[in-house]
Order: sequence, then C-alpha cells, then structure tokens
Amino acid sequence: MEQLEARQPRKENARDALRTAGEAIGSKLGVRPVQKLPNRVKLLVSIVNAKDEVRLKEVIDECSVSLSLSFSGTGTAHSQVLDYLGIGETEKTVAFSLIPESDEETIMREIRTKISLYLVGRGISFTVPLTGISEIVDNGITSAASSKAVDGSKIMTNETRQYDLIVAAVAAGFAEEAMEAARSAGAAGGTIIHAHSLNNTKAEQFIGVSLLQEQDVLLILTKREGKLPIMQALFDKAGLKTQAGGVIFSVPVDKTAGISASDEAAATEENA
Repeated sequence: MEQLEARQPRKENARDALRTAGEAIGSKLGVRPVQKLPNRVKLLVSIVNAKDEVRLKEVIDECSVSLSLSFSGTGTAHSQVLDYLGIGETEKTVAFSLIPESDEETIMREIRTKISLYLVGRGISFTVPLTGISEIVDNGITSAASSKAVDGSKIMTNETRQYDLIVAAVAAGFAEEAMEAARSAGAAGGTIIHAHSLNNTKAEQFIGVSLLQEQDVLLILTKREGKLPIMQALFDKAGLKTQAGGVIFSVPVDKTAGISASDEAAATEENA
C-alpha cells in the first residue's frame, strides 16, 4: 500500500508531462485543444406553418427540454422567393423556445429534417444568444443537460455570425408598407405578428413621440451584409417620424435552419 501511494504521484507527473508535450506538439501543428464550457440557455425562434406547431414542440422535446411560447403570424414572402420564409401570405406560428446550448445543434438538425425545413415554404428556425435570464428558469433548463458541456470552438461570435433578425414594431395597418420598403432594399420576406403596446407614457416623454396601442411586429431575417440597407429603408418609410411610428432594431442570430438551399447543404455536410 505504501509503495502504491509513493508511486502514484510519479504516475500523475508522467501523465502531466505527456499531456504537456502533446499540447506543445499540437500547438506547433496548429491543433488547439477543445475548450469545454458550462451549459447556457439560448433562445430558439421557429417560424413554421400553423399545422406544424404541435410537431415542432414534440421534436424539440424528443431531443431535450424546452420552455416554449407561440404566437400567430402571417408570412409575407412572394411566390418567386425560394429562400427565407417560404411562399405567399400564409398563416404561420412563431414559437420562442428556451433550450440548453449543448443541445442546440441536435435540435436544429432534427427540426430541419423532421419538419422538412429544407423544403420551400415549410419555415425557418434560428437561435439567438441571451445576455440574461431568470436563475430559476436557467437552472431548470440546463439541469436537463447537466452531464453535457459546450464545445467552445463552436460558439459563434460577431466575426462568425452571418445573419441578423430585424424587428420593426409599426402602427397597425402599416406592416405591408414597411415590408415593401424592406423588399426594395433586398429583403426576401418577413413575418407579421399582430400585437399591442403596453403603457409607454414614460418612454414617450423621452422620445417625443406617441405610440399607437395597436401594432404590427414585422420580423425579417437577413444576411448580415444586407442588414443596414434594409433597416435604413424601414427608418425612412416606417420610422418614428412617419405615420407608421415604427420602432426598429436588430439582434444577432447564431445557428439557422431552412434559410436557403446553399445553407442547408452546408449544414448537412457539416453534420455528416
């Protein structure tokens, strides 16, 4: 027993030396060790045909656990558009799901195949990074994947992200006008959610504009390089200084599914 205890540190030292040597060789060859990070919660946004709402939730729960909310929306893509949100003005379900980051790629892959997002008109899904969340919700979601870690090399950054989500909250009845302005600047399509503003009296005092209560929220997913022209067109046609009184902003997008044929091919190849 004493001999075993005396030899154990030598074995550990030897393993440490081998690990250090391996890392040094890998560094010279350009190979970096995989950095495993703690699990986090991310927001999954799915815009699918209304009939696919129940199946969408089933697919997500088959892969992991999620806390989801859904809204009714209307797709606005023209029939000739073969990318983004599909064909014509169709009834859509917009679902917000909180998911563990470690299950993000699996969930996206399963939604892509089981909801057939690779087909035109079936919808899209994408994930959005969060900067804060309720501790209770965070613990509940991540506990479902407590044995999993996140591959740090796959976390997207401002340098690697390719898409942004533009959100334009305009007065009811002005969504189509805003969408036409966005199309003129290169947007392929969007989704409209009918909503109403809460008591914004305090904020209105600072921005100097009264916001109408009944509003339409326009969601447009766009390539990052095309974001600024679309937002400028929205500001000019439907911004706060217009009758539409639009509040317009954008958020970064990470993983995507159902966006375009080329992106779907790349995702399939990556996950093969």
